[in-house]
Amino acid sequence: MNQTMNLGSLITGSLNDTLAVSLPLFRTELCLAATIVLVLLCRMLPLLRRLDAGLVALGGVCFALWFAWNDMRGIPVGGLQDGSAGGAAIVRQELFGGLLVFDSLTAYIRLLLMGFLAVYIPFTKASGIPDHEDGADFYTLVLGATLGMCLMASANHLLMVFMAVEMASVPSYALAGLLKGRKASSEAALKYAVYGAGAAGIMLYGISLLAGLLGTCHLPSMAAELSRVVDAGSASGNVMVLALGGLMVAVGLAFKLSAVPFHFWCPDVFEGAAAEIGGFLSVASKAAAVALLLRICFGLGVPTTGHGAVAAIGANLAELGSTRHFIVAVVGLMAAVTCTLGNLAAYGQTNMKRLLAYSTIAHAGYLMMAVAAAVAMVGIDPAGSRDAVSAVAFYLGTYLFMNLGAFAIVALLRNRLRSEEIDSYAGLVRSSPGIVIATGVVLVSLIGLPPLAGFVAKFLVFSSLVQAITAGAERPLMLVLLVVGGFNTVISLFYYLRVLKVMTFDPPPADRPGGEFSLVSLPGAIVTALVVPVVVLGIFWSGLYACAQLAGAFAS
Repeated sequence: MNQTMNLGSLITGSLNDTLAVSLPLFRTELCLAATIVLVLLCRMLPLLRRLDAGLVALGGVCFALWFAWNDMRGIPVGGLQDGSAGGAAIVRQELFGGLLVFDSLTAYIRLLLMGFLAVYIPFTKASGIPDHEDGADFYTLVLGATLGMCLMASANHLLMVFMAVEMASVPSYALAGLLKGRKASSEAALKYAVYGAGAAGIMLYGISLLAGLLGTCHLPSMAAELSRVVDAGSASGNVMVLALGGLMVAVGLAFKLSAVPFHFWCPDVFEGAAAEIGGFLSVASKAAAVALLLRICFGLGVPTTGHGAVAAIGANLAELGSTRHFIVAVVGLMAAVTCTLGNLAAYGQTNMKRLLAYSTIAHAGYLMMAVAAAVAMVGIDPAGSRDAVSAVAFYLGTYLFMNLGAFAIVALLRNRLRSEEIDSYAGLVRSSPGIVIATGVVLVSLIGLPPLAGFVAKFLVFSSLVQAITAGAERPLMLVLLVVGGFNTVISLFYYLRVLKVMTFDPPPADRPGGEFSLVSLPGAIVTALVVPVVVLGIFWSGLYACAQLAGAFAS
């Protein structure tokens, strides 16, 4: 009888937690899931086939964006927030028994991903990929991958980490092979799937090592167990197994980040896939991967009070100091190598998509530098740690416009010039000066020069490294990262400006298709909508930075 009552209480408590707490804070993902069903019905039911799958997807994304915006503003849901509607502090709340967590970082990344989709879907309609026949399949895959990315940002359990990464990755493999009948596209999808399967297998084995040794996959509970194991010393050999498991989990994260040495898939996939797919992978996937990196680094290195759990019993910052030192060393080393290799390899590229692929790798390095600084300052300079996370969030916000703008220009010029080689852009300034100016704005911002948004983003990242040096947090490594970051910024000048040199100074090829690319058109409007924020956020950046600071509260 007592067991029956306990089971009934458990079921009742789980239902109440799901219906009253978890589902109201899961509205954005539920809206995406409902939109996926509607888009699939547009493909399956004859009566709905006349509907444009892109418009249906855009409508669902707008609803999801509205929910994400309300969550970011801190509108009260179930009494979890403080009740005000203008930038209220978001209270950390675990969902679905601790599998997911809702906090300021979750809210910010959700808003970023939904805003990205709201711009990305009109861009794909303007570029012509996909066609009407494949539209439902394409948008189902895009929305499904984004749903996985939202789960990556809110994962609070290692099994959910693995599921979220796979949910984001598997649709991306299919998207890479979207161009039917093209050998390069099929090869890109195959390479992506093979590398992804290998990285997933290594990551899953690392998760099994950590779970087997610590007895849990719940990140806050793992931090508590880590403090106990590390405090016991290395006599039992457990520390070495923990380090090996952590490195294996880092393989999966590095694959999603396209970080060295797990970046090999990135240039080949970006070159073989359509430019539209490259834009999706470089922005949305990158944002989710960085959020997951922050989630795991802080989840394992910082004791956190869990929801109804013994998440931080016996854990304190001092006992987890060696864990954070290991995390900072791994992330910092990968950041330096990734940034350097990405910029050096980009210099000799002749294909624009391949150049942007190496640029994406380099920017992953810059983002990882700020992540390393944020973890290093935990317990030493909490305000500096929050500022470093805010720098990451701001960088991702500006990166959305910079990189999607670059891929949009490549896709729309491909439609006009029938080529994605840099040499085919020669002399474009004579016939299409507007698109050359737009390209110049985007590329100069990617370099990080004032007065554009990229300059503010890089300045905040480098400022977080300076804060870490001043606070004495891993000072030698932070100093090396600062020097490497500045050196790589100089290197990037050459290959970005080389593209502008070809566009402005080189003579146009004799066999170029006729017609200019006018910004007074639907494709031109898309490019303008992506380029204007790059300029505006370089001057009036306080609004986005205020949102980024709300995300930075995650590190508190």
